[in-house]
Amino acid sequence: MSQTNYIYGINGPVVTIKGKTDLKMMEMVYVGRDSLVGEVIRINNDCTTIQVYEDTVGLHPGEEVISTSYPMSVTLGPGLLGNIYDGIQKPLTAIAEEAGVFLTKGVSTPAIEINREWDTEILIKQGDTVTGGQIFALCDETPIIKHKALVPPDCSGEVIFAAEKGKYKVNDCIAKIKTENGSVRELSLCQKWPIRTPRPAKDRLPITKPLITGQRVIDTMFPIAKGGAAAIPGGFGTGKTVTQHQLAKFADADIIVYVGCGERGNEMTQALNEFSELKDPSTGRPLLERTILIANTSNMPVAAREASIYTGITLAEYYRDMGYNTALMADSTSRWAEALREISGRLEEMPADEGYPAYLPSRLSEFYERAGYFETLCGQKGSITLIGAVSPQGADFSEPVTQNTKRFTRCFWALDKSLAYARHYPAINWNDSYSEYISLLEPWYRENVSPDFLKYRNEIAGILAEETKLMEIVKLIGSEILPDDQKLTLEIARVIRIGFLQQNAMHETDTYTPIIKHFRMMEVILYLNKTAKKAVAKQIPISKILATGIFDKLVKMKYDIPNDKPELFDGYIDEITKVFENLT
Repeated sequence: MSQTNYIYGINGPVVTIKGKTDLKMMEMVYVGRDSLVGEVIRINNDCTTIQVYEDTVGLHPGEEVISTSYPMSVTLGPGLLGNIYDGIQKPLTAIAEEAGVFLTKGVSTPAIEINREWDTEILIKQGDTVTGGQIFALCDETPIIKHKALVPPDCSGEVIFAAEKGKYKVNDCIAKIKTENGSVRELSLCQKWPIRTPRPAKDRLPITKPLITGQRVIDTMFPIAKGGAAAIPGGFGTGKTVTQHQLAKFADADIIVYVGCGERGNEMTQALNEFSELKDPSTGRPLLERTILIANTSNMPVAAREASIYTGITLAEYYRDMGYNTALMADSTSRWAEALREISGRLEEMPADEGYPAYLPSRLSEFYERAGYFETLCGQKGSITLIGAVSPQGADFSEPVTQNTKRFTRCFWALDKSLAYARHYPAINWNDSYSEYISLLEPWYRENVSPDFLKYRNEIAGILAEETKLMEIVKLIGSEILPDDQKLTLEIARVIRIGFLQQNAMHETDTYTPIIKHFRMMEVILYLNKTAKKAVAKQIPISKILATGIFDKLVKMKYDIPNDKPELFDGYIDEITKVFENLT
């Protein structure tokens, strides 16, 4: 029989127990009369330290701490999609119905509905041999996502009982497995998994496909791969949340996990309202049917921000194991790091840069390294793409969270305050951003779009780099002193910036652009550049070229050409040819 433990000291979310205990590291416990959820984070000879993930106001020394004997875990099963949880997987909708709209501490509600019945197809029969990660049952979780019930990774053996096809609740026994050591394990539609332990996979595969988002500056200039990791750093008001909302809406992932980690409540409310109203572009069904929302807003317990990140990535891994491509949006990892800093300070640990704990880089790496493209235990292929927003104070990218995030991500979308305030969306600065996935994705672009796609992309990037150099001269002496060929470069760069890189998230056509339209837009812009250069070489003044209005027309072509009719871009090429034939 386990011993009874009592609270000795309380320091915010940090609770201590005096003396030796039988608690284990990372064990989940219930603290106090309200049964607050906590986790053991330090054990000494004479003291055990617990991090409490709920509000500790009203807690006092002498209250009991109850052991659960298992680590901090989440419940995995049908019913996760379309739900909204807090950082420790408490279903906020169910809690609101039970206890009111205000989050009551200590309230215990099942993470998924336990009384709902699911039409279940059983894929195994008595006498079969199963292994960990194998799919043993199917049910329709939503009209667009089929839930694949998996044998727990640590379970294998002979099937001694298998239920018939029918309706079952998540906790009903639908199979029994006699394991190799002779014990019998019951399988149901749900299982638990510790959030700090990555779910196993058979193999990590090379990254070969991009995550298509419909955002031109991302898909063309700085693409992210399925199974990759990206950072979106930016100061206040530069559009981190808006960009992540767009990615969550339009990215071609099967499952979206959106983690609001320490962000404002009104931003999460906006996400909830939008996601419930939006239609999935690929299926026409509500977007919420393939989305899980985790809300741990700035007015909710700080310590739970850390748990929310691990809860989100564990849910994403669960659907990856079914063979789905998942994408996790974390907004923002800076708030998560601030939670680490607060707990570290209360533990009186030696601080590193700017007060953050010395283990900040290792925690970030643990998170981002759970991304990847995998062969799962059931033999299918699935991926997790991680996109983490970073909120450096004063847009200072030299601060520790941004710098350490750059170490563990291969895609960096730097948001620029001046672009954001100029209403340039997405405000991704093309000079400070980069993607290391371009070379890995070249075969995909060559095969699925055009052999010239990356060639055009590099030419666009070269024009923008040349514009940046010329603007240094313009700032000093003005643009009038420049020769016509350099003035042409500035005008082409303007077409690229406004007509190609800038998108209107509120415009029906421009909010999402298919990849073939990206290519045709680049093709038209570069054809204009090549043709105009020949005209300038023939001593035709740049002012006369601009007077034709063709540059302004190309700026608006993103609105004028429907996404499903890329062949209409041929008309622009013909028009450019005629305009310059008339000039010469």
